[in-house]
Amino acid sequence: MRIHLIAVGTRMPVWVTEAYQEYTKRLPRECTLQLVEIPLSKRRKSQTPEQAADDEGQQILAALPRDCTVIALDVLGKGWSTEALAVRLQDWLGSGRDVALLVGGPDGLSAGCLARADLKWSLSTLTYPHPLVRVILAEQLYRAWTINAGHPYHRS
Repeated sequence: MRIHLIAVGTRMPVWVTEAYQEYTKRLPRECTLQLVEIPLSKRRKSQTPEQAADDEGQQILAALPRDCTVIALDVLGKGWSTEALAVRLQDWLGSGRDVALLVGGPDGLSAGCLARADLKWSLSTLTYPHPLVRVILAEQLYRAWTINAGHPYHRS
């Protein structure tokens, strides 16, 4: 199974790239995390935030793999504990389907992306910088995998 992290934004700071890569390399081959970067849409004075999100949303939807479970990261989504994520990860691995995690840009995800999502997941009621979300997701997926593998990384 592959987890596709489809995220708006390119040219991340070095610390983001290094931290993200550290956790992705720890994941086993049966649970790979693959990053797909979507460029920010050009912001113009005549463009609304919704139009910018729609432009990015079209690119996100075009990048979705066929027949995958789509999870939108959205502040209005449901929060999951790390243990609940471990259960979901086990279910995803058992399903044989790829998973796509959608992370929007500064204006969030488009209505089209939210409508396409099978689930909406909120990391927190706090707002995180988009580069940091990549690192948090990679670490939490690794942590969930270690729980399922019985590895001592996670201590509850």
